[in-house]
Amino acid sequence: MIEETIKTIVMTASTIAQMCAVFTILAGIAKAFILYFRVLLKKSLRIISLIGLVRMEMGNSFSLALSFLIGASIIRTILAPTWDDIGKLAAIILLRTVLNYFLIRDVEKIRQLERSGENE
Repeated sequence: MIEETIKTIVMTASTIAQMCAVFTILAGIAKAFILYFRVLLKKSLRIISLIGLVRMEMGNSFSLALSFLIGASIIRTILAPTWDDIGKLAAIILLRTVLNYFLIRDVEKIRQLERSGENE
């Protein structure tokens, strides 16, 4: 009975973390879409600056979503900590961490381009 309760709690927590990731991605896409059209209508930025700004917003959302997905994977591993499951978890975390690293790096590049464009 306790094992079933723990399993239910773990699976629920994992599902909630995955849903947070989905909502974060959807919110990031919606925010980027709205920002794109709002700034495009004002015509206050060059198109390159606009694209960079939109990519930065989406990149931040995707990075946060990846963190939620890593958390969900870690939580699920609580139930079945076999070496096979731990190996799969390590591969998932490695892949998502690499993706997250490149997303953050791209966001920082865009920020630097924005700063250098503002100083001109």
